[in-house]
Amino acid sequence: MGEILVLVDHADGVVRKPALELLTLARRIGEPSAVVLGAGSAAADIAAKAGEFGAAKVYVADGAEFADQLVVPKVDALTQIAKAAGAAAVLVTSSGEGKEVAARVALRLESGIITDAVDLEAGDGGPVATQSVFAASFQVKSKVSHGTPVITVKPNSTSPEAAPAAGAVENVAVEFTGKAAKVVSRTPRVSSGRPELTEAAIVVSGGRGVGAAEGFGVVEELADSLGAAVGASRAAVDAGWYPHTNQVGQTGKQVSPQLYVAAGISGAIQHRAGMQTSKTIVAINKDPEAPIFELVDYGVVGDLFTVLPQLTAEVKARKG
Repeated sequence: MGEILVLVDHADGVVRKPALELLTLARRIGEPSAVVLGAGSAAADIAAKAGEFGAAKVYVADGAEFADQLVVPKVDALTQIAKAAGAAAVLVTSSGEGKEVAARVALRLESGIITDAVDLEAGDGGPVATQSVFAASFQVKSKVSHGTPVITVKPNSTSPEAAPAAGAVENVAVEFTGKAAKVVSRTPRVSSGRPELTEAAIVVSGGRGVGAAEGFGVVEELADSLGAAVGASRAAVDAGWYPHTNQVGQTGKQVSPQLYVAAGISGAIQHRAGMQTSKTIVAINKDPEAPIFELVDYGVVGDLFTVLPQLTAEVKARKG
């Protein structure tokens, strides 16, 4: 089996859960090798974590460029490592930055790219990726026919499974091109204390039915009781009731949690495209004819301002 490179997402010295999912998937199609970029003094701990989840080898590269420039230094490093290792495939988390890195790497490698995969399996001639397409109405299987496959995988596509491996660290000196946009200032994002929307195992979203910005209070209370992220429909975002960064849908963020709760969301195709691959879907809506009920596992016809507080109270009681 060939060497599968996994670009490891990390923040504040901690490996993000989607990276562990990628390492788990990589074991199905070859021998995983982690790529850790710009981690500084945390590189050793991150490499050890990657080893716990199956990385036989960990390529580590550091430098001020990773912090001072956007995207391109990661592309420089990942391309260089892929060529030197003769990688059989390159896996990247399907985030905004991840997809840009993957596209640039594929271009430099003169290879094909598959984005937003939800599953991977070994196949003749290379890995086979499963994708949800046409607003998640169909699933297709695809594989790259030329060059080193570069594949981005949606978070929550699998559960991370530990499989201790050597995790041997190999330090890499990267030749940076320098052709990158530079970071001139930073403003720390105010933390809500909730998980990242695209990575959360549970998402609770509110829509037009919440009525106003204040209506999101009951949505947030339920989310906090479940340890969930908060999402919003396009209608709620366009009305100014919730930040655009929390929008779920075709023009917002695509999520695939274990549990998705839609409160006061009608279920327009634009919203469904962003959450239809969720494992379990629950909807609360006053309109029994709302399109959202066509795809749910569980539906409640009722007023969200009555249902959600009761659900929150029950969750808290059971947690106890």
